[in-house]
Amino acid sequence: MNVALDIKPQVETYSLVERSKHVDFDIKSEGGNDLLHLPHRHAYFQIKIGLAGEYDQHIGGARRPFRRGSLSFVLPYRIHLVPHPPGARFFMVSFSQAFLFPDLELDSLDLEDADLSKHPELAPFIFQEYLDFHLDETELSVAETILSNMLHEHEHRNFASLGLIRGYLLQLVCSVSNKYANELTSLARRSGQLQGRIDAMQRLSRYIRTNLSEKITLTEAASAAHLSPNYLAHLIKRRTGTTFVELVTERRMEAALDLLSHSNMRIDQISGLCGFSDQAYFTRKFSDRFGMSPRAYRDHLGQHATLARTSSPSSSL
Repeated sequence: MNVALDIKPQVETYSLVERSKHVDFDIKSEGGNDLLHLPHRHAYFQIKIGLAGEYDQHIGGARRPFRRGSLSFVLPYRIHLVPHPPGARFFMVSFSQAFLFPDLELDSLDLEDADLSKHPELAPFIFQEYLDFHLDETELSVAETILSNMLHEHEHRNFASLGLIRGYLLQLVCSVSNKYANELTSLARRSGQLQGRIDAMQRLSRYIRTNLSEKITLTEAASAAHLSPNYLAHLIKRRTGTTFVELVTERRMEAALDLLSHSNMRIDQISGLCGFSDQAYFTRKFSDRFGMSPRAYRDHLGQHATLARTSSPSSSL
């Protein structure tokens, strides 16, 4: 049953670092005090598994039932709202694209163009708007064991914990893909008609990624995508809910976040590589987006890394 999601003019986009102390993976059980109650999107994948409560979830343009045994698969940047009414119990799993798909050479906006014969674990995320994913009691019991193991490894991160977490996560997602194999492959065949728009968005993503340190205009980006500027602006708005300028800025912020997290480059170098000639302006935009300055973010990561090392049982070896 498809209905339009009632979206406010400004829809918040969250990064994983805003919702977790880790930049790669997070899992929550039974909710928490920081749950989101308005339509939003985020730059990472998310799975919700229902344990108790009955309500509706909104994914993109679809409204679907959610109850015990239901699963919700959310792609990066897909506008959604999965309510958390009183009495609801669930697991919530969040992870970056690099965590589960380090070799997938697709921008997060182009995931619907993935080869599902090579990455069947993406299928539930891509077709969530068209299917209800549900586990019976036996299957749910197995899933709860997997999720509990995942939660334990996450809370006690050790030498090989991330590898175990990836294995549990793949087991969960691929078991659902197997259960709904017929429905998912049928939807994959029908999605071929969208290929033209997907190709255009993929060309746009490559252009932005390649020219991130330069000034990027709508006219030049439209030429690279083989579209008119007006149609490209319309397509971006329809697929992402953002404007062209907002999309480019978001890509710059993502690149900055990655460089701050995984390189020793100076902040002024990162600013330039991400298309900001003025470091003060970069710092202001980064602070507006993530609630802290680039330097504070890097210090924040360093503190958590130190804490993880000192609290790990292997640190005394």
